[in-house]
Amino acid sequence: MPDAAPAAQPGADPDTSPRTSPDTPHDAIVLAGGAARRLGGADKPGLRVGGRALLDRVLTACADAGTTVVVADPRPTVRPVRWAREEPPGAGPVAALDAGLRCTTAEAVVVLSADLPFLEVATVRRLLTALRSSGAEGVLLTDADGRDQPLVAAYRASALRRELAALTDEHGSLTGLPLRRLTGALELTRVPDPVASFDCDTWDDLATARARIREHGHVLDEWISAVKDELGIDLDVDTGILLDLARDAAHGVARPAAPLTTFLVGYAAAQGRGGPEAVAEAARKAAALALRWADEDTPEAPSDAKPHAKGDTTSGAKRDDTPASAPAPDVAG
Repeated sequence: MPDAAPAAQPGADPDTSPRTSPDTPHDAIVLAGGAARRLGGADKPGLRVGGRALLDRVLTACADAGTTVVVADPRPTVRPVRWAREEPPGAGPVAALDAGLRCTTAEAVVVLSADLPFLEVATVRRLLTALRSSGAEGVLLTDADGRDQPLVAAYRASALRRELAALTDEHGSLTGLPLRRLTGALELTRVPDPVASFDCDTWDDLATARARIREHGHVLDEWISAVKDELGIDLDVDTGILLDLARDAAHGVARPAAPLTTFLVGYAAAQGRGGPEAVAEAARKAAALALRWADEDTPEAPSDAKPHAKGDTTSGAKRDDTPASAPAPDVAG
């Protein structure tokens, strides 16, 4: 079983910080070595939705995992992973799952296919929470038709190892066995989720996924996630604050001030090595400046304005245009 060095997106810094879920320490196994027959043998994990490879989208969703194992031939990925391969290559999902499981140590393991365009971190955490609270041996999603999706699931690693050993004893090999032979022996809990369980098996599926992320309700979040992946940024900020800042800068100063100001806010927060709080504070200061700037364009009469006294000879007052510090007439001599 080959174990290659972690591969990362070119130009990205390897992430060596521990990534554990706030609820359940776990590992993740992503099966990415299928033949993609309904896609004509295309490189399915590398197909892009919203500018990101399907595999990278899945890896982002399971970023909480302590160890992430991808069962496939190594390739550049958005974050470091460990690579494994079933023996022989192409031996099927049960053999691939067994190969991945041998590289993990956590008691909880998330098992995912590499073609889930709408999988999110929250979905993975929901599976793990259900696994912990239910006492079941596995928790899996069901799709829009109520069908089990065993490759969008969280399992107890001990239960998987037990059943994999039993299948090996019974058949002598795991090659070619369908996943239902494995999951059918487990005590499972099911969670309906037609969106997160949606996978891209056909070109029509891929077109549907690409269209959905461009819908008004999804496009901004999708774009922010894509940019963070591309730049290697792992920072959750309140995008509403930044959008309000951009609006204030555009309206109060000039339209090009919006992108330039938000850039400067990010730069200032990064200089201070700050997190979301630093971004929010810098945005607050910049927004207040933009509002002060806009206020100066509001015409208002000075509260102490007085009419000029030019031509006024009755009051004996000094003309307004005579400097207060003018010298008195010279009467010497």
